[in-house]
Amino acid sequence: MDDKRALIAGGTGRVGRAVATRLEAEGWQVVAAGRADGDLSTVAGARELVATAVARLGGLDLVVQSASDGFVPKPVEEVTEADWDAAADVTAKGTFFLAQAVLPHLRQSRGVLILVEDVAAYQPWVSFAPHCAAKAAQAMLTRLLAKAFAPEVRVCGVAPGPVAVEEGQEERRAAETLLRRIGSPEDVAAAVSYLAGAGFVTGTTLVVDGGRLLQSGRRSPS
Repeated sequence: MDDKRALIAGGTGRVGRAVATRLEAEGWQVVAAGRADGDLSTVAGARELVATAVARLGGLDLVVQSASDGFVPKPVEEVTEADWDAAADVTAKGTFFLAQAVLPHLRQSRGVLILVEDVAAYQPWVSFAPHCAAKAAQAMLTRLLAKAFAPEVRVCGVAPGPVAVEEGQEERRAAETLLRRIGSPEDVAAAVSYLAGAGFVTGTTLVVDGGRLLQSGRRSPS
């Protein structure tokens, strides 16, 4: 088990819980961390989270960054500094400093960092401007960190589409995909599991969206 030690940041959310459950079923030792275990909106919080996980597991072979904040619909002209900071602090800044904190441990194990992005990184959802911008920054970090951490550490991304859908919105969101159905957090977990073992894959993002990005002319969710 020494080479199957995973930290899931955002592990108490719907997607994070599914990832943790999948990895545990595959024999991983998992720390599924929420905000109370370390606030990724601060550098100190990111370092605290990593130190706690390493103390419990004895090292790290896989880190999944699934934490995010600030997913609130609002017209561009009404976005506040607090709205912007809520989205950017955890998703963009938090991802960077979490990566910085886990780097020594992943280099030692020749492990992998997986960032849970969002198709919002690749589409201009005008009602979610801070979220889109933060996710776009995170998508760039997938590529930047892969170059910076190579060859010892792989860095990959997973970009979910409609998988954590509010009740009553299933039919409308399913129509946005080519497969005419919504996904599930377990679909994202399956992608994470694949990338965790895909030893010749780094610096790229696996889109898990049922073909949503290929649907031209679709508007942002409201």
